[in-house]
Amino acid sequence: MSQFETDTICAIATAPGRSGVGIIRISGPRVLAIAETVLGFIPTARHAHFCNFLDADSQTIDQGIALYFSGPNSFTGEDVLELQGHGGMYVLKDLLDRVASIGARLANPGEFSERAFLNNKIDLLQAEAIADLIESNSTQAAKSAMRTLKGEFSRKVHKLLEQLIEARVHIEATIDFSDEDIDFVSDNKVGESLHTIHASIQETLVQAKQGALLKEGLNVVIAGKPNAGKSSLLNALSGSETAIVTDIPGTTRDLLTEEINIDGLPVHIIDTAGIRVSEDLVEQEGLRRAQLAIEQADQILLIVDRSVSVEGVEEHVEKLLAPLVLLTDKSIKELNYLKTPQSSITRSIL
Repeated sequence: MSQFETDTICAIATAPGRSGVGIIRISGPRVLAIAETVLGFIPTARHAHFCNFLDADSQTIDQGIALYFSGPNSFTGEDVLELQGHGGMYVLKDLLDRVASIGARLANPGEFSERAFLNNKIDLLQAEAIADLIESNSTQAAKSAMRTLKGEFSRKVHKLLEQLIEARVHIEATIDFSDEDIDFVSDNKVGESLHTIHASIQETLVQAKQGALLKEGLNVVIAGKPNAGKSSLLNALSGSETAIVTDIPGTTRDLLTEEINIDGLPVHIIDTAGIRVSEDLVEQEGLRRAQLAIEQADQILLIVDRSVSVEGVEEHVEKLLAPLVLLTDKSIKELNYLKTPQSSITRSIL
């Protein structure tokens, strides 16, 4: 008999700290026995019971609502009991200790979701979506995680799998029965099907990348020569005086990061040291860190002096990036420029 058929687990389901409400969740075969001991009665499934939560001496630890869900009609697929009381940390600790003393053990991180997966209540994509929903840092990220949790992405993957299996069956049938009048390949149906599947896979990959961006955010590095206005731009975008701004070249030596939200997309703005050849060891280390940030960036915002004309900007940028090119032995990527209304030049690497 496996651990999941014998163990009963418990955990505090609400965030640490003080709050108006705190929830303890219990899952496993001993749920009803624990409920009868702690509550003094066996609760009715899917009914909210306002009652006392009792200690070993039948004294009240807390008052609150008890909710019982009978397996397999629960999140984990097992019997589940939720004790919803007050959110004081010591009240919850005492109640959790009481539950643990009568037949439950503390759950491992993510074990409730793990049991839901093992009992076929959710798939792996939905299990990951639970963590994404909890950790989402924008409305759009939360909506994306909820769509995955509801099975939208899983249905697309399963449909693709069914289409691939169907195409494989037709191809194998053509090979296995080559002596007979069975040839699914020659009528182009399989080819058309594979083209459709390929297009669907590409669309799914795009959606997956968008979901990853919503979850992790976009890393945008601000780069340029010293005193180009990088730190001023960081302060303007973040709305705070994060970076020190002076007229002295090389003021910024380390990476400075601020997070902003644009239409629901988290954007990590990273200010870097000015790009130039220097004998200063500290400035060289700043340049190395700028180099690493640029290589790992999703987008690069390259700040170029307004005095440089559009016609001469490519040559200017090549000279500006020369210290980085020498460090990496990499060729400069094809440059695309955008002239803003203020006549400043920015560069974006896609």
